[in-house]
Amino acid sequence: MDKGEEDDEEEAWLQLRPVEPLPSQCCGSGCSPCVFDLYQRDLASWEAARASKDRSLLSGEETQSCPSKLSPETFLAFLISATDRLTKDTYLVRFALPGNSQLGLRPGQHLILRYTQCYQTGLMSQYVESWKAGDTAFWRGPFGGFFYKPNQYGELLMLAAGTGLAPMVPILQSITDNAEDETFITLVGCFKTFEGIYLKTFLREQARFWNVRTFFVLSQENSLEQLPWSYRDKTHFGRLGRDLIEELVGSCRRKPFALVCGSAEFTKDVAGYLLSAGLAEDSYFLF
Repeated sequence: MDKGEEDDEEEAWLQLRPVEPLPSQCCGSGCSPCVFDLYQRDLASWEAARASKDRSLLSGEETQSCPSKLSPETFLAFLISATDRLTKDTYLVRFALPGNSQLGLRPGQHLILRYTQCYQTGLMSQYVESWKAGDTAFWRGPFGGFFYKPNQYGELLMLAAGTGLAPMVPILQSITDNAEDETFITLVGCFKTFEGIYLKTFLREQARFWNVRTFFVLSQENSLEQLPWSYRDKTHFGRLGRDLIEELVGSCRRKPFALVCGSAEFTKDVAGYLLSAGLAEDSYFLF
């Protein structure tokens, strides 16, 4: 093999080398295996295959693209069936389940996305914005340390900032879809502006149930007159602070269990406010 062929062969192997995950690709929830665990496993397989010059040793990695069942260890391909832009920075993406399979997620669980494209800034945002119907995305899971059971708590106090609303939605819907589940729900969505609230129709429909009430906290609004009438009596301005948390906890109809999801700063601050409001550490969960 001449030098040119050796260089081509080396380049081919380098293109097959697994891409090390970015720190932002780790959700920080203690998943087992973590994306970095899978990277180390795939890297070891690649190094062994390269040393023996046997690409067939990489066949196991290729089959990750088309397994038949959702797994925490391997990625499953999902076809994107539709994408809808809800706000300027929020998208609703629908995926078709492979064959006649069922997702098998319990309320409170989540999946991890594999992505390979890299951008200078806004890695995940720009990747998701590029999605269109017919594209394929790869997910693995389920993961998550919170498992909801009907009537497990007297009342759920859901405190969500921005896209932190996402894990609350399936839990909320599982309760209202179950006539036997009598859990009370107080949901507080924190957004910058009224226009930034997504899933307005869904939340309005959910608030019609006897056991559901919704509130909103808008950090960049300051005039109730600019809001629709139906939102004026349940909207606060500013940020979700200690006083409002104490008011919400005090107004709960039953002993609350709090679910918190948002930025790291948001979850840390809210956890402290919940403790100040009298909740014990085992009376809230941070996504």
